[in-house]
Amino acid sequence: MSATRSSMSLIVFAVILGTTSIADAAQSCQQMWVARNSIYKARGYCFKTDRAIQYFGNGGCRYRDEDAIPFTDADRMRIAEIVRSERIRGCGD
Repeated sequence: MSATRSSMSLIVFAVILGTTSIADAAQSCQQMWVARNSIYKARGYCFKTDRAIQYFGNGGCRYRDEDAIPFTDADRMRIAEIVRSERIRGCGD
């Protein structure tokens, strides 16, 4: 089976199961990590891990406590969707 056909099968299977969106099914663990943490960065989170600090930096951060971040409902839903997809794919953090 070709890589393209295999990827397409994964996408169709994931969507049929309702476990993820089409966009998430096609993303790598790195892409999902960046997407999820980009939401945190946009809302002013001060990252704690070396990986996130190296990638995003902490310039302009305002919130050290995740519970204090003023997420919108859409942000929360998107983060939950990404986290669910990361778990399904076995992505580590």
